[in-house]
Amino acid sequence: MWQGFTGWHALIILVVILLLFGAPKLPALARSLGQSMKILKSEVRSDKVDGEAPAAGDAPASSEEPDSGKKS
Repeated sequence: MWQGFTGWHALIILVVILLLFGAPKLPALARSLGQSMKILKSEVRSDKVDGEAPAAGDAPASSEEPDSGKKS
């Protein structure tokens, strides 16, 4: 799929993006993309940690009954 992709192709794509979004909006677009990637990476890391945390015999913490605040 990417065998014929050259520097000229990348330059043409960059010019089309510049024409579509305009020069003033590009920094905001890049910032938004960076924040999205940061959130995605943190979610992937947290999923890996959550998936490895419980042992085979342990019940998840969310299965415990919530404290209603009443004392017997």
